[in-house]
Amino acid sequence: MRKLSCVAPEWWDYTTIDAEIVQDAAKLSADDILGLSREGFKVVMYDTIEDFYLAEALEYIEAWKQSTPDNPAGICGPIGPTEQLPLVARLVNAMGLDLGKHDAHFWGMDEWVIDGVAVGMDHPLSFANCDRDFCFDQINDGLKLPEANMHFPSGDLNAYSSLYDDIRCVVMQGGQGDVKHWAFNDPLKREGAYTDAPPSPEEYRQLGTRIVDLHPMTVMQNARTSGGGNISLVPTQAATVGPVETWKSEKVSIWQAGAHDNPFGMRLTTLMIAKGLPDSAVPMSLLADHPNVQFNFFRPGLGTCEVEMH
Repeated sequence: MRKLSCVAPEWWDYTTIDAEIVQDAAKLSADDILGLSREGFKVVMYDTIEDFYLAEALEYIEAWKQSTPDNPAGICGPIGPTEQLPLVARLVNAMGLDLGKHDAHFWGMDEWVIDGVAVGMDHPLSFANCDRDFCFDQINDGLKLPEANMHFPSGDLNAYSSLYDDIRCVVMQGGQGDVKHWAFNDPLKREGAYTDAPPSPEEYRQLGTRIVDLHPMTVMQNARTSGGGNISLVPTQAATVGPVETWKSEKVSIWQAGAHDNPFGMRLTTLMIAKGLPDSAVPMSLLADHPNVQFNFFRPGLGTCEVEMH
């Protein structure tokens, strides 16, 4: 029987994994991390924050340029980070890239849920509203993404999921949260069939777009990063794109500037993916089995795992 989480004993999370993996991850330098690239898993470092977010924004442009009415394509993007979004709009405007003519598409990867229903754009933390405010509403008339080509996980989640069969998702972007998730693919509760062990990687990968209960670490993180610490603002459920749709995406690109997860967490998932150690208590590690994953780091944001008293 695996040890209990030291953060939330009724949940699975990274504090339940083997101590040797923890120790190996904490030792990694930035150069060690860069050296963990392998076939199917690429590690990229950026030395300036401007270069980092510009590169992230350019993934939108490159995906949309591939789209045609005969072969529509798009990108699935996160809220967290958000700094790339205004850059996307600026690039579209500067290039005169007609997204409607290209039949380009966008998937929002998640949204908050209250009482079983995705929040509306009037909610202060609405991800869909953030996408529109920071990006899509800033694109010039005549170049804008058609309303019908913006897809968010609200309403009919099966319809949202089916679009990954009808339209090429060239790249699924993401950040990494404190609980080591992409989107809101959090670890599961320690109950029922998963009382003694978390789901196998194969079981977890069967999960598609769905409404999920959020790990306490995720709720606390979003209060810290988006609500000034006001935890009462943060819902405890969300609708999220799942592994099923992630594996239908041609590439998974994770962007880590050091503003969301911490130095240890960024090292842990990189090591587990590089070494092929998937464990659903560390959901991001399941990407070890995806054929095309890229981790993008702002090198100064990597920090260290040395003890510092503050």
